[in-house]
Formats: sequence, structure tokens, C-alpha cells
Amino acid sequence: MADRTARGPWIWPLALAAAGVALLLDNFLLLGDFNLAALWPLVLVAAGAQILLRGDLLASDDARTFGITRGSVQSATLEICAGDIDVQVRALQREGRLIAGQFAAASRPHMRVSDLGAHLKLDRAATPWFSFADWEMALARDLPWQILISAHLGQAKLDLSGLIIGETVVGTGLGDIRVIAPREAFSPLRLRSALGNIHLITPIGCRTRVTVATNWLFRVHADPNRYDQPDTNVYLARDADDNAPLVEVFVSGTFGDAYLT
Repeated sequence: MADRTARGPWIWPLALAAAGVALLLDNFLLLGDFNLAALWPLVLVAAGAQILLRGDLLASDDARTFGITRGSVQSATLEICAGDIDVQVRALQREGRLIAGQFAAASRPHMRVSDLGAHLKLDRAATPWFSFADWEMALARDLPWQILISAHLGQAKLDLSGLIIGETVVGTGLGDIRVIAPREAFSPLRLRSALGNIHLITPIGCRTRVTVATNWLFRVHADPNRYDQPDTNVYLARDADDNAPLVEVFVSGTFGDAYLT
């Protein structure tokens, strides 16, 4: 996977330019008795707007590509503590590798192999604070994966349609979650966002049952052409293959909405 050049945030240059103009006017006494220090809350406004528009506070193209061969590994766990970095996960197109992708500088996956199982971990704490390049992971298709992802200020996008899933748990603080359901999962998928939306897409033919824990600040919007609702907050994918394995998904949140398509 080639390095990706990220476009820098545009709010911060505008904020710096506005601050420079204000300071210049203040130096020439053109602001009268106006207290320039009273404008400091605008820094919080700019930071919040940047997060809402881009999903992260800063942008960086400080990224590296990597690839790890599969060897004799028969099952694997991918554990990601992303912090404020966005994460993308999908299936590998090329056989022979266990995992490949892009990571922020100094956060190359740490791998531990025990018997025929591998445990790979990416930790934001091992990454320089100024490195904000997204983490993009492509996983081997022909072995079961346990995927554990957490982020306090980052988004998670997982295309699991080409993977065998043993277990998946995804949690975000301030950030959206977008998941394409797998065709096979040995354990239920659990998706939770404290402040963000959760989007779940079920491919045609997959048997997916979704249970959503709603509250007055977290609602569910299900496409009636794609889901039946046999019970309160329970949704079954339509047009499913009766012979396909059932995939269970549990969705919950505090502030935001769940979208089932």
C-alpha cells in the first residue's frame, strides 16, 4: 500500500491569520479599549469545528507502509489503541501475508506469536504526539481474526465483508464507527460510541441480526428495504441466504444515532 499524502487542516491557517490581523490592529491602537485576550475561547471553537469537519484535530502525512508474512499462523488478534488517530481495516487482496498497511511513524505493529496464533498491537502511546497519519490495516482472508479497537478521539472504519471474524469489539469516545458486516463471525460484534454515529452496512445475502440499545439521545434509523423488525430494537437483514451463518451485532451509544443500511 502506497503512502498517502494527507491534506492539512484549513481552519488552523485561517485562525492564525485572523489572530495576526487582530494583533496588528491592536499594535496600531485601532481596536480602542477592546480586550484582545477575551478572544481566547475562539481557539476552542476552531478546534471543535476542525474535529466536526475532519474527524481529527490535526493532519499529517507522516506515515509508513509495512507488511508481515503469514508463516504458520492459523489465527490472529489485532488490538488497536488508537487514541486520536483514525483507523481503517479491510481484507487483504494479496495472499501470503498476515497483515499489511499504513501506520503513523514509530507505531509499527508489535507482534507476538504463541503456537499457531499471532497477537498484533498498535498503541497510540508508542507514537509521537505530533504524528496523526491514519492507520490502515489489511488482514489475511483465510484465518479467523479477533479485532479489538478503541479510540477516544478518532474514527473507525471496518470492511469485514472479506474476513473471517472470531470476535470484534469497537469503541470510540468522540468519533464515528462505520462497519460493513462480515459473512461469518463466531462471536457477536459489539459496536459502541459515546459521542458519534454508528453506521452498519449488511451486504446482500448475509444473515445479520442487529440489536440496538437506544435511549432518548441515541436513536436507530433502519432502511426498511434492507431490514425487518421482528421485535423492539431488533433488526434482521432482508434478502439473506438461508444457508449463510448468522452474524450477531450489538450496537449501543450515548449521544448520536445508529444507521442500518
